[in-house]
Amino acid sequence: MIRTIALAVSLAIGLWFQGPNIVHARPSAHDIAFTSIDGEPLPLSDFAGKAVLVVNTASLCGFTYQYDGLQSVYDRYRERGLVVLGVPSNDFGRQESGSEADIKNFCEVNFSIDFPMTEKQSVKGTNAHPFFQFVAEELGEKSLPRWNFHKYLINPQGRLVGSWPSQAEPGAPEITSAIELALP
Repeated sequence: MIRTIALAVSLAIGLWFQGPNIVHARPSAHDIAFTSIDGEPLPLSDFAGKAVLVVNTASLCGFTYQYDGLQSVYDRYRERGLVVLGVPSNDFGRQESGSEADIKNFCEVNFSIDFPMTEKQSVKGTNAHPFFQFVAEELGEKSLPRWNFHKYLINPQGRLVGSWPSQAEPGAPEITSAIELALP
């Protein structure tokens, strides 16, 4: 008993002399914000508690047809807590050269998109949007988009839990299985 008290006292004194232990939380995707395609703030913290599939998009790409699949996945899972977030980018082959209004109109008219979209962003290099810098820090440089329609899944706690290249269809079993696991 005396040893236990002595140990507790010495531990308390040691902590007192060291000062408070500051624990730095690992950054999460919820710490990052975009601007919506309509120019409004779009913090990812608005989606806390939901799974988010983030996709860099382009209107004039060979993978543009994937908008249909993204909308289908959104329709299938949105009531269960999935958000699909389109991030237009002109980084690959200059395949997204229009304005935000042009992009929004293209997506609505040709694909009936109603999931949220951001302003056009850079997704690679030194000018990459902070979300893609976060991806590089969390998953490594090799996980960054190499082309349009790369997909990233964020769980409800803001952690990256999946990454798929452009060739992976939005409704592919490996993506929908990961979404199912990530749903709240």
